[in-house]
Amino acid sequence: MFGSVQKGANAYASVGLETGVAAASPHKLIVMLFDGALTSLTIALTEMHAKNIAAKGRAISRAIRIIEEGLRASLDKSAGGDIAGSLDSLYEFIANRLLQANLENRPEYIQEAQRLLGELRGAWLAIDPEAAARQAQAATLQGSAGAVQRLRAYAA
Repeated sequence: MFGSVQKGANAYASVGLETGVAAASPHKLIVMLFDGALTSLTIALTEMHAKNIAAKGRAISRAIRIIEEGLRASLDKSAGGDIAGSLDSLYEFIANRLLQANLENRPEYIQEAQRLLGELRGAWLAIDPEAAARQAQAATLQGSAGAVQRLRAYAA
């Protein structure tokens, strides 16, 4: 009558993801792509160790799609120059490595992809323009608070 709990949970997660995507900045969307690929690779490793071939294949395929259709497709090669070209080559390498991991059952290839994507995610987070703006705002507020304290001390 009410459907399965899993269907309800999936629907709830889907609405949450759609809301997150709709509200996200372009920078945050890239972080979400990295997170999705990394989550899929964690699932793939778990399924590989459990010898669940179909689930492993689905998880690896999902990660490859995120890399190819999300991360790689979002590169602006004309504006990004050498950096965009290098990232394109790296994404291609990671996708090919994951294909090999799937075909040859090589967990170390998945772990290599996780490490590379994790490093790229960290670098992407480090250049977050919103974080820089928040830090500048916090510094301004700290400076204002200091000025208020100096004025109070002067007035006393």
